[in-house]
Amino acid sequence: MVHMVAKLHYEADMAQVDIARKLGVSTATVSRLLQKARSIGIVRIEVLDLASPEDVTLELVEALGLKRAAVIDTPATGVLGALAAPLGNLLKEEGLGAGSILGIGWGRAVREVLMAGLPRLPGVLAVPLNGGMQQAAAHFQINEFVRQAAEQTGGVPHFLHAPYLSSTELREAFLSDPFVQETTGLWDRMDCCIVGIGLPHAINPPEASAATLNEQALSAVGDVIRHYVDFEGVILKWDGEQRMIAASPDQLRRTKLSIGVAATVEKAAGIVGAIRSGMINAVVTDTATAQAILNIVRASP
Repeated sequence: MVHMVAKLHYEADMAQVDIARKLGVSTATVSRLLQKARSIGIVRIEVLDLASPEDVTLELVEALGLKRAAVIDTPATGVLGALAAPLGNLLKEEGLGAGSILGIGWGRAVREVLMAGLPRLPGVLAVPLNGGMQQAAAHFQINEFVRQAAEQTGGVPHFLHAPYLSSTELREAFLSDPFVQETTGLWDRMDCCIVGIGLPHAINPPEASAATLNEQALSAVGDVIRHYVDFEGVILKWDGEQRMIAASPDQLRRTKLSIGVAATVEKAAGIVGAIRSGMINAVVTDTATAQAILNIVRASP
């Protein structure tokens, strides 16, 4: 009877009252039998130790060769906003100050950490990493992100009043303009940048993406400001990329601290690809996403 009650409750997930009704006994009797099952060893309950955020951070750095990482316990709600504090710590640890150049990308994660707030870094130069788009969605408003970042840090904003995608001719004209060069010239000297990691097109909601058909045709695991990558970190070229007004993969690679901010398990492969591409060398995320990253890295050849 003890074994039967234990099987019904723990394996068939049957409530005690239903077991009592099925066996024709009282609920109190079922409860006593379950206690006995534990006391005589028929049932063993084990609470697994979960890795601490500090342990997971060290594992991420070691497994992916990161310069830095910060991992927080996954909160019940507001995970992206919760990344603002560890992101701020990385910025302060990097010693950013007057004259330091801070690149700002776009995306929902970047927007949420900016809404939560960056630390004071007086005198930093905040610069957008790409031109703007004719999109109403809040996570595309790159110049507003730069304004917010400069206001929060006590820095100086440098805006880029140029389209993200243009014709080749217009792109060259924009980039030759002295006022535009005041901003784009900073991309070669960035001390730090903050970017999001895009989802694969197959699972990215339409309202969150402005990708062209050429981009959607790529078998990419993710992107950094629309520089698409596969899992091994290979940059995937697409027809139209040469018309982008945005910091290049090489400029991101030369940035001293390029921070990817993301907290979505589905982005794990994209984060790995972005790291392997060299476009980011630091990650701020939560434990759920970090464990997903480590799992796929361990499972890959």
